[in-house]
Amino acid sequence: MRVLAINDISCIGKCSLSVSLPIISACGVTCDVIPTAILSTHTGGFEGYTFRDLTDDIPSILAHWKTLGVKFDFIYSGYLGSMEQIDLVSAIKKEFLAEGGKLIVDPVMGDNGKLYAGFTKAYVEKMRGLCREADYILPNVTEACYLLGIPYAEYMQETAQKLAELCPRPIVTGIHQNNDILVSYLDENGDLQTYSSENIAGFFCGAGDVFASAFVGALTRGKSEREAVGLAADFTTAAIRRSATEVPDKRYGLNFEAEIFTFLQKLNT
Repeated sequence: MRVLAINDISCIGKCSLSVSLPIISACGVTCDVIPTAILSTHTGGFEGYTFRDLTDDIPSILAHWKTLGVKFDFIYSGYLGSMEQIDLVSAIKKEFLAEGGKLIVDPVMGDNGKLYAGFTKAYVEKMRGLCREADYILPNVTEACYLLGIPYAEYMQETAQKLAELCPRPIVTGIHQNNDILVSYLDENGDLQTYSSENIAGFFCGAGDVFASAFVGALTRGKSEREAVGLAADFTTAAIRRSATEVPDKRYGLNFEAEIFTFLQKLNT
């Protein structure tokens, strides 16, 4: 079982590939990577960070891989820094996804009702196209609204159903409802389902990457979508709860390492 994770590397601040690689690997499968960019830190609160775009390096990586005949059972994409990188993910799917394999797209574009710096409406439209090629998409509420071209709202029950027009398995994260935070998704019958977790106050960098990586890892182990959502949500919530008291500077990410053993115990039952 091989997973290809396509995302950036933030050298400090646990997110993106520095989260995906250890979590997916801990699930007992091979996790290969394509870094889309290298940053000295992530951009969530740090200033003066360095950024190196790696778009020009990706084609030569793929050319070498083609000589190896390598195929991947799952391809998981996260932060893509340009429309050219979105095209590259589409090309990677065509060339390197094994027969019966799955493409999982986390359409990283924004949060709290706004796009991240540097992203445009043209980028959103390009990302819609990639979502149409995916087997699963994992947008947060902001990203779901941009994909649908609708005003930002904390939660709309119809969001997941509308996203099914883009992708058959949309999973919307970060839905605030009363004292809970929900994940909503469609089951195999197309019915809306939700998974509820404790809403712990604060902003925790990298939480979405922890959820997505655990979800991918659970799928590789044969878990159903419902089981994978529950495992990933419980793991992320436990890491947030611990980090709320143990990590003074939240820019440095979640202490997910301390909760990974419990996650793996549940994964193996």
